[in-house]
Amino acid sequence: MSKIVISGYYGFGNAGDEAMLAAMIGSFRRLEPTAEFTVLSGNPAETESRHGVKAVYRMNALDILRAIAGCNLLVSGGGSLLQTVTSERSLYYYLSVMLMGKTFGKPVMIYAQGVGPVRGAAARNAVRCIGNKLDLITVRDEGSLLELKSIGVSQPPVYVTADPVLSLPPSDGAFGRKVLRQYGLDQGGPVIGLSVREWKDMAHYKKVFAGVADQLAAKGAQLVFIPMQKPDVEAATRIVAYMRQPAVVLTEEYRTDELLSLMGNLDMLIGIRLHALIFAAVMNVPLIGVSYDPKIERFLESIGQSAVGTLNDITVNGLLNQVQTVLSQASDERRPHDQVKELRQQAFRSAELAVGLMLRKAKHKL
Repeated sequence: MSKIVISGYYGFGNAGDEAMLAAMIGSFRRLEPTAEFTVLSGNPAETESRHGVKAVYRMNALDILRAIAGCNLLVSGGGSLLQTVTSERSLYYYLSVMLMGKTFGKPVMIYAQGVGPVRGAAARNAVRCIGNKLDLITVRDEGSLLELKSIGVSQPPVYVTADPVLSLPPSDGAFGRKVLRQYGLDQGGPVIGLSVREWKDMAHYKKVFAGVADQLAAKGAQLVFIPMQKPDVEAATRIVAYMRQPAVVLTEEYRTDELLSLMGNLDMLIGIRLHALIFAAVMNVPLIGVSYDPKIERFLESIGQSAVGTLNDITVNGLLNQVQTVLSQASDERRPHDQVKELRQQAFRSAELAVGLMLRKAKHKL
């Protein structure tokens, strides 16, 4: 029986990270149905309940060492763990967990991460030093591959796959219809979802979103803000405070399948959050992305799109024109984008490579 330890940003109520964990576990179980998982989590009880796995507190060094000592594979991922934009301290945390795995002689891999930006000589040296000790790396986009090359990570094989969430199957729409009906969002006009976040206390993009939302609502659109993390509710509430027209702000925390169901009932998503955009893509919902980080442009490029702007330079006219263009082109009969079909296969490939690594290492020990 294979024992897999997964390190990442889990147990913090971030819908994107929880979706990645669910997708990774699901992909592994398709290949290794009897595999056992231990997840390093900020909230072990919640992680165990949500995902049906064992979890240990991510800051309990003794429990982490015990889990790694008994595992067959240590996985770091997915998400944007190796970057210094949001926190340099977290970068060293994730690197230290990987180093523990190598110290115990375990196969260690990075799983479909988005790498970078990594700024500062010390941080880049640390990534290069530990990265070159790993057994396998998969990244979710070409930009991450280029970042690793620029840092000097060249020893382990590196494959470009796709974000793990893209491997998830589309969800049934019943739950989403129920939620929208509860909030009165079944009155006939197009339902437009918005996924926003706080970023460096910026106000400009909030006023732009409010201006666009007001004009859309005045023309009969039904607007719903869908949070991916609790702080997103605050950002949405601030935008609504700028508005003259009504909009719904969802405040509940939803499971991955529930969020997918919600997304599937939208006529369009306007998103800042990466995994909100990915959820929309999985559900074949037209989407518009606004960038705050290179990972947004990288994902949009992978599906043949580009960002309508950044949080700094987005304008009411630019966003509104793009919304009107997308709505006018939307078909009642949605078909999967060819790019999303291909990305779904690539996302599953990370698990295939991981299991292959684990089996090779096991045979080598015999």
